[in-house]
Amino acid sequence: MTTHEPQSEISDPKSDLPERILGIDPSLTCTGYAVLERTSNGPVLREGGVVRSDADKTLAQRICEIAVGLREVMEQYQPKAVAIEQVYAMPENPQTTIKMAHVRGAILMQAAEREIVVLDYSPREIKKLLTGSGRAGKEQVQLAVQRELGLKSILEPNDVADATAVALCLYHSIKFAA
Repeated sequence: MTTHEPQSEISDPKSDLPERILGIDPSLTCTGYAVLERTSNGPVLREGGVVRSDADKTLAQRICEIAVGLREVMEQYQPKAVAIEQVYAMPENPQTTIKMAHVRGAILMQAAEREIVVLDYSPREIKKLLTGSGRAGKEQVQLAVQRELGLKSILEPNDVADATAVALCLYHSIKFAA
């Protein structure tokens, strides 16, 4: 079994920087994703969407739906790196945290099978990188994403905006590592 060191892969010269980055906001109900592409004019949002699971199905079936949906996105866009939001503890509802962790594991497996570099970011890191404050509100993050990508409006649903924010964190992390 080999171990990959993501830092070595993302600190290559600019010519070797990933062309496409996939950002993911994991959720059992509605997982957001965003595909960013590196261009000479900065990041461009190529695709953003959600993968939904059917609440009437079993937990295993729902996790499979999310995994299959993201597998299709990875196959279509061939990202070279994936950024995913870390699971955070929800003391008032630990079952939600556990379900999110299951979804995140299925997503990580999809990336690992394709040997895609994966980096994760905490919600605080995402907010700080995009707005300058780790305590920024959701609206501030959405506006930062809109400005950064030169979009006419805020991305909706929130899951897509959050996934795009995660992807932008990776985009800037790679940019500065180079």
